[in-house]
Amino acid sequence: MRLFVAVFPPEEVRRNLIEAARMLEVGGDVRWVRPEGVHLTLKFLGEVPEERVDEVRRAIEKIGGRHESFGVEISGFGAFPSRRRARVVWAGVGEGAKELAELAGDVEHAMQGLGFARERRPYRPHLTLGRARKRPVSLGPEERDPPGERRFTARRVELVRSILGPEGATYLTLAAARLSEDGE
Repeated sequence: MRLFVAVFPPEEVRRNLIEAARMLEVGGDVRWVRPEGVHLTLKFLGEVPEERVDEVRRAIEKIGGRHESFGVEISGFGAFPSRRRARVVWAGVGEGAKELAELAGDVEHAMQGLGFARERRPYRPHLTLGRARKRPVSLGPEERDPPGERRFTARRVELVRSILGPEGATYLTLAAARLSEDGE
């Protein structure tokens, strides 16, 4: 099964982000993510045999106990690989980026210990909001912050199964580890 580890913002934040993204100046055809699919990926694991899911779940639970909950604020829109030839439209993270990077590093280390390949690119926290359908699109030059509620407290890390379908991916949480409440 196809798995990843992530932090999901509250429903209101996800909904606001998608609504704001749909109002962006985009030249081309974009498939927007459904609000329930908006998340901060910490580590993509890829195809994982079912018999290994328990060991991954146990590792994620241990990680949750080592980190405190923390505030996250969504800031600005961007695109990969560039605004002029975008394949992915995303929202960035201001406050909380350091804590997300530390959490992602801990996940990376734990998963490497289980035999998963290490990510070669540096961790860059973002929430994917849309993908170009056929050809790259252009994203207007504006670097504005999304309107509405864009701040939340990261309280848990989730092990998620991604089920691909014609309308995009559907996510099923297999396990969740609460972060310590000593933080925000």
